[in-house]
Amino acid sequence: MRFLRKAPQFWERRGPTSLLLWPLSYVYGLVIRTRKLVTDLGLLKIKPQPVPVIIVGNIRVGGTGKTPIVIALAERLAQLGWKPGIISRGYGAADQHKPLQVVSDSDPALVGDEPVLIAKRTANQFPIWVFPKRIQSIAAMLKQDPSINVIISDDGLQHSDLVRWPAREGGRDIEFVVRDQRGEGNGFLLPAGPLREPASRERDATLITGSASNSALVDEYFLGRRAFTLLSELGTPYQLQDRHTTQSLQAIADALLPNAITAVAAIGNPQRFFDDLLKQGIAAKGIALGDHAPLTAEFFSSIHAQCILITEKDAVKCQQIQDDRIWVVPMHLSITDDMAEWLQSILLRPDPNRYTL
Repeated sequence: MRFLRKAPQFWERRGPTSLLLWPLSYVYGLVIRTRKLVTDLGLLKIKPQPVPVIIVGNIRVGGTGKTPIVIALAERLAQLGWKPGIISRGYGAADQHKPLQVVSDSDPALVGDEPVLIAKRTANQFPIWVFPKRIQSIAAMLKQDPSINVIISDDGLQHSDLVRWPAREGGRDIEFVVRDQRGEGNGFLLPAGPLREPASRERDATLITGSASNSALVDEYFLGRRAFTLLSELGTPYQLQDRHTTQSLQAIADALLPNAITAVAAIGNPQRFFDDLLKQGIAAKGIALGDHAPLTAEFFSSIHAQCILITEKDAVKCQQIQDDRIWVVPMHLSITDDMAEWLQSILLRPDPNRYTL
């Protein structure tokens, strides 16, 4: 959905435009229900995966902070003794004819910025494969390294070919729905609203990032369901040209006036990045771009600022840019102990597919 890189404002509240588009949303909903019925009836003969699959997805179009969660999950599972592998659709990988393995120096224009970010942040600790057909990525990954015993999928809730037996049904596959402070917007499906699936969609747990929304729509699906709140923390900025050159956010705030600082974000929810900076005392001018938008040296040259702050996701697209004003702000998430214990209890279940095939 490249044409939906930037969410329209009418998605956030119900009004004339969203109501006018609602009939199209109704048709879209019929398509979703038909696809689900086909899957539930077992009309598609697709084999389940030989290892547990953890899907980190969202029902809202655009980013909700999935990639930092994938990184945190992989690192915590490794600490628990598991050997995780990571799959992603890979923004731009649609032009490829077979799954590709991603490493820290892969071309983000070819395999996507998120997979390259994961590889860089984890120092190639985990195998990462990209391809729109995720089951082919899993097959290629396991063929290369059969010791992998859990797969983490960056997005894929709507990928019906990825057969799973969810934890809520007694299985050992896990479906997470990531939810940020924007919530479900006006609650409508595409194109009248931002939802790819109804807010009532089944899930094993909701992962809440950012500040909670006050939307009344929360009660439609959220109240009383399993949820884990994951708090983000901004790390120490490093210079784009030299990651060994660092300075704290406090030092930047003390040294420069707000009008000398510009924050740029080409992610699903740029406002969250700007809000996190503000909490750290950085009242910068914010430039919000569409998710995955390209960033060029000419673009940065046009910015009149002494300091430009960008996200790590955007930084992977800027490796050839020589501008000492650009500083990269890392963001970290940690998995809570109660969530880790719950994950462990699910993944250690016997394989239910062994007794049903």
